[in-house]
Amino acid sequence: MGRWNVADVMTIGAISVQEDTPFKEIVDLLEAHEINAVPVVDGFDRVVGVVSSADLVPKIEFAGDDDHLRLFENRHTRQARGKAHATAAGELMNAPAVTVMSTTSVVAAARIMETDELKRLPVVDDMGRLIGMVTRRDLLKVFLRTDDDIRREIVAEALDGLVGVEQSQVRVEVDDGVVTLLGEVERGSLVPALIRQIERVDGVVDVVSHLSAEADDTGEQPKGYRAPVMF
Repeated sequence: MGRWNVADVMTIGAISVQEDTPFKEIVDLLEAHEINAVPVVDGFDRVVGVVSSADLVPKIEFAGDDDHLRLFENRHTRQARGKAHATAAGELMNAPAVTVMSTTSVVAAARIMETDELKRLPVVDDMGRLIGMVTRRDLLKVFLRTDDDIRREIVAEALDGLVGVEQSQVRVEVDDGVVTLLGEVERGSLVPALIRQIERVDGVVDVVSHLSAEADDTGEQPKGYRAPVMF
């Protein structure tokens, strides 16, 4: 199936700063462009770090505070205290930067953001040079796909790609991204496999199965399985 990549949802081009960009200028850029972070690049436009608004706040939090190490002070607080004295991007940035390429799938990008607790990622080329940005909000664009587009992909690729499932056996309905499956398949074990296949289609919100099976070859009731009704 044709999964969406970062290239399909990213913003091309990005506001960036260099390591010697002053603190005040970074604040001005964030405010002027209504963004929360900027990549830090070197002289070849390669991303070396990221400065976010969270890296700037310690300047307020620890204003006028003394520099003595507090007992039981954790690493995060020590780092924040250090950034309170920073005057340029190179001292403020988080490095190395976590980045993705335009060919990275939106699924992989979402997992990276979740794992690293990030809201945005710089997008780089194969030389590490900045070409754009992708945010969590951008990733949600996959859910703007029309129901017709989603249905076409399911019928053309998801159903066709599963051995043992014939398109004529399954009726697919899509409403606001929710996929409903109706019909009958040969074996009960095909039902959960089909559901997983459809859940991977970009833009699918949920899959509701009303499928029945001619035979239960699992010995249990799989997700979405409904035994044939006997009259």
